[in-house]
Amino acid sequence: MSEYICPQCKNPVYDDDALLCLYCGESLKRSAGFLGKMKYIKPRIIIITAVILVLLSFIILIIR
Repeated sequence: MSEYICPQCKNPVYDDDALLCLYCGESLKRSAGFLGKMKYIKPRIIIITAVILVLLSFIILIIR
């Protein structure tokens, strides 16, 4: 079991599935699932990935 430290009250939280601190009730700013993890990814990475995919698909379309 992994230990996670609450950013607000600095108490350890041992529950891997907890999204709120057991002591102060504040958000642990942890992601849950694939879409939840994307929430904390920098938007710049998502934009760059989308632009690269569009450019690659355009190049493939022109080659055919």
